[in-house]
Formats: sequence, structure tokens, C-alpha cells
Amino acid sequence: MTVSLAVPDVLVARAQAGDEAALEALFRAFETPVYNLVRRMLRRPEDAEDVLQETFLEVVRNIKQYRGEGHLWGWIRRIASTKALMRIRRDQVRQTESLDEEPGKPGMHIGANLDLERAFERLSETSRAVVWLHDVEGYTHEEIAEQMGKSVSFSKSQLARAHARLRRMLDEGAHA
Repeated sequence: MTVSLAVPDVLVARAQAGDEAALEALFRAFETPVYNLVRRMLRRPEDAEDVLQETFLEVVRNIKQYRGEGHLWGWIRRIASTKALMRIRRDQVRQTESLDEEPGKPGMHIGANLDLERAFERLSETSRAVVWLHDVEGYTHEEIAEQMGKSVSFSKSQLARAHARLRRMLDEGAHA
């Protein structure tokens, strides 16, 4: 899915010059697609809201470095996905640190009406991020690996495992 979000060059130039109205216009132009991207990667809406804000803080801080190479949406999308991946990593570290305190999670009950969206929600955030970036956003395994600080084989194996898990969950849902 390619999002075509063209903004006038003059608006970008004004934003680069520090024009607050232009920065606000960029935020309004990209707020929904950024939120939708990070919401697909993160489990909680409040995390997506935080990452949306972090993304635009980064855009404001670094808009002067945007050289106009490629589409502005691609540049902003990369910032947003990187911020979401950083959030996932941070949460995984916290989760690992708290495993000793947590007795374990209850088993999953998969209902008969499980659809792809619900199955997708049951994937780990790392798997969801890889599936979303690869299958929906069109990132290559090389790009995903670079953003996640992992190897290309990590990205490929995460995607393959996530696809297999989704198929299993959907099959179980259909046969329940």
C-alpha cells in the first residue's frame, strides 16, 4: 500500500525555516498516516500516540536535514517506524526484566470467529512490526534488518514464523 502524501515544496521550505504554521500543517498532513502505521506495529493506542508525538518532535528537530531526496512521507515514515521499533525494544527489555516477577501468562483461547486482524493482534510486537513493515509497507528484509539492528536472516525468519503462526491461528479459528 503506497500512501501518496504530496505537500508543496514551499511548505517544506517554510517548515525548514522554522515557520510554526508550516510545521503545524505538516503535522496535520501526516498525523493520521503516522498514527495508523505505528498503531499497527504497537499493541496499545497510548503507545501509538506517544510514538506519534515523538515522531513529530524528531521531524521538527531535523526538518532542516531533509534534503528533498525522495518523498517527505518516506522520510517521516522511516522516523515513525524507527521510533516504534525503539518502543518495542524498550518494552521487551522491561518485560524480560520483569519475567521473574510474573508467574506466566494464561493460555490463549482462540474463538471460532477469529479473523486476520485478531490473529495479527496476538503476534508479538516484533513479529507484528516485521509483518507490517514487509507485507504492508513494502520494506525489504535488508531495510527491516537495518532499522531493527538485526540481521537479514532475523527479519526473514521472523516473517516466516509470523506467517506460520497466523495460518495456524486462522486454521484453528476456522475449525473451532
